[in-house]
Amino acid sequence: MSSSIHVGFLIYPNVTQLDATGPAQVLCYVPGATVHMIWKTLDPVPTDAGFSIVPTTTYATCPQLDVLCVPGSAGEVALMTDEETLSFLRRQATHARYVTSVCTGSLVLGAAGLLKGYKSACHWAWRDMLVPLGAEPVAARIVRDRNRLSGGGVTAGIDFGLALAAELAGEEAAKLIQLALEYDPQPPFDFGSPEKAGPERTSKLRAHFAELLESRQTALAQPHGALAAE
Repeated sequence: MSSSIHVGFLIYPNVTQLDATGPAQVLCYVPGATVHMIWKTLDPVPTDAGFSIVPTTTYATCPQLDVLCVPGSAGEVALMTDEETLSFLRRQATHARYVTSVCTGSLVLGAAGLLKGYKSACHWAWRDMLVPLGAEPVAARIVRDRNRLSGGGVTAGIDFGLALAAELAGEEAAKLIQLALEYDPQPPFDFGSPEKAGPERTSKLRAHFAELLESRQTALAQPHGALAAE
């Protein structure tokens, strides 16, 4: 294992910050790890939570990453047809040890052609959109397929981060990180999946997502999405 591990998170306008900051908080404790927040410029990037994250490097200055991670959000729709971003992901993926995603970040990897023939996780509401991108959707919080590691929706990023920490530094190190973070989930409600929430609540949320669904379907129909599915 290299003494220096470069872990990079793609940060972009309206990114769901927990998709990135959850696993970043875990992985920053991996011995030898340096966490990079990456965007086209070093200007602060607004998140969907109403605050901004300041990138630490750009596409042009980013070192070769050992771990490439794409978080999700509604903002990822624009990235699915952004050739500058897709080209950056392809370049980094060529030599990265792990090509990873959290939530709908997997759709961006798919649009870059990086999930063809791979199994992948995604947020439950958008999981089926992986199919036209050449990937096999899996209903799980963490999915590992060769050097592709993906987390499900938002909070699954912390579980994903711990699984990746174990890959990078060993299971005992990951367990100590979990203890250091006091990651001992005991949610007040047990409604974190469609199966647990029931059809009525799930339908309400799907209706809320209708406009976003249309924009993602439009992105899939663009040349980059079609090219990735070839």
